Amino acid sequence: MSSIAATDTTISAPQAKVIQPAWVRVMHWINAVAMILMIMSGWQIYNASPLFDFRFDRSITLGGWLGGALLWHFAAMWLLMLNGLAYLVTGLLTGRFRRKLLPLSPASVIADLKAALTFKLSHDDLTAYNAVQKLLYLGIILVGIIVVLTGLSMWKPVQLHWLVSLFGDYPAARYVHFVCMALICAFLVIHILLALLVPKSLRAMIIGR
Repeated sequence: MSSIAATDTTISAPQAKVIQPAWVRVMHWINAVAMILMIMSGWQIYNASPLFDFRFDRSITLGGWLGGALLWHFAAMWLLMLNGLAYLVTGLLTGRFRRKLLPLSPASVIADLKAALTFKLSHDDLTAYNAVQKLLYLGIILVGIIVVLTGLSMWKPVQLHWLVSLFGDYPAARYVHFVCMALICAFLVIHILLALLVPKSLRAMIIGR
């Protein structure tokens, strides 16, 4: 009887709630790999014609030289574009963006930012984003779109001259592209730090719960 009761208890025990669905987890890690490849190869491309008075250390670049870096950059570009587009479309069609990222107000951002800076921001419910997270995720989506558009304008400046003109000219597109890269790097640093501070969020992005 005791074994039967134990079995019944095991069967009836509720499963942990899914925090991150499978499609989010798969696309998240594909985006992560593609972004790292693009950043490292992009630094090698930058070194060939620097915008500022510094170069990135060769040990953190990818490609070995300009030609090799371009091959890596273009390969990762298609991966990022296709996966990013699939993520945007799926997020919109499933209503995930509306549920997770809205509503958002300046007052809620200020309140949650104050709570975060004083270590009073709760992370008990991982199914709901706080206002600071919403702002960061909306911001990085916008930055991601801009970095793709500036990248395309630099890749095909003649064929996509109308796209280049949106940013002013070719040199301006390069500067915007660089700034977007810097913002993405800053986001990644914050993202990783938060994952380390709240390990269960990393677990959810791996196993879903």
